[in-house]
Amino acid sequence: MEAKVENRPMYLPVDERKPDSQYKERILHILQHGERIAETPQDVGALTCFGKLAPLVYPVENGAPIIPDRKIGFWKKPIGELFAFINGVRDVQTMEHEYGVGWWKDWATERKCAKIGVSTGDLGPGSYGAAFHDFPMPDGGSFDQFAHVVEMLKNPEHHKRRTIFVSPWIPFYNGWGSVQKAVVSPCHGWVHLRVMNGGLKLHMIQRSADMPVGVPSNMIQYFALLLAIAQVTGLTPVSYHHSFSDAHIYEDQVDNMRTLVDREAKRLPTLLVDEGVKELKDFRPHHFALYDYDPHPAMSIPVGI
Repeated sequence: MEAKVENRPMYLPVDERKPDSQYKERILHILQHGERIAETPQDVGALTCFGKLAPLVYPVENGAPIIPDRKIGFWKKPIGELFAFINGVRDVQTMEHEYGVGWWKDWATERKCAKIGVSTGDLGPGSYGAAFHDFPMPDGGSFDQFAHVVEMLKNPEHHKRRTIFVSPWIPFYNGWGSVQKAVVSPCHGWVHLRVMNGGLKLHMIQRSADMPVGVPSNMIQYFALLLAIAQVTGLTPVSYHHSFSDAHIYEDQVDNMRTLVDREAKRLPTLLVDEGVKELKDFRPHHFALYDYDPHPAMSIPVGI
């Protein structure tokens, strides 16, 4: 069943939106100024900007940051992934069958899972789902971070706070340092929410950013999160902000990105959410609908695993 949506009050009419080139500009900056790193965990060299890339800022009224620079036909999958994590999911079967996301099989292999001491298909006790939904507490209990965020935002007494924050990082100590017991250490998901003059803003800070492949998905899922949280708390979504620490383009992605940066800037599309969903945990990919999307052709881009 598709999302039940009837109006678009948050957005400007499509012909009044400004074409957006922020993503392309960040890609071009890395191509021109990135430092070449020969050795990476993916065994592919990369052009990297560390702490130097300007944040992306997307006012909701100008459209959803589903990049039109190349077609993102799989836009529902990153949304499904994030809401799986919010519900504490950390196994590949549930990810695929309930949330429509099958790509984690490439990471949750027998070898990678054995390396962190979990069963095949388990993303690990240091994965996103564990951190978001079952963050370990000193007393032995667990803490649902996003449930707490929603509770805070529903109470106007908390709207003045600057501390409504979520972390995907659960440190584990193995005798030589802090590591993640996860098949992939969380790359994104440091989320800061702020109510300003009655409107909701969401800032997602990203530790490690595969700009050609990972980042377009991350932009989609956290913008969708902004819309979902705004709906269940009764707030107006105002803007989405996206910052980077280590932003990189792998060497086998460079040719595609050179093609992408030469494409004409286009307007951003409209993402709407099913108005009948009242609890954050209840959102699924089919509760979102995409309109006004006119992208350039898709690209086949290598993914580092």
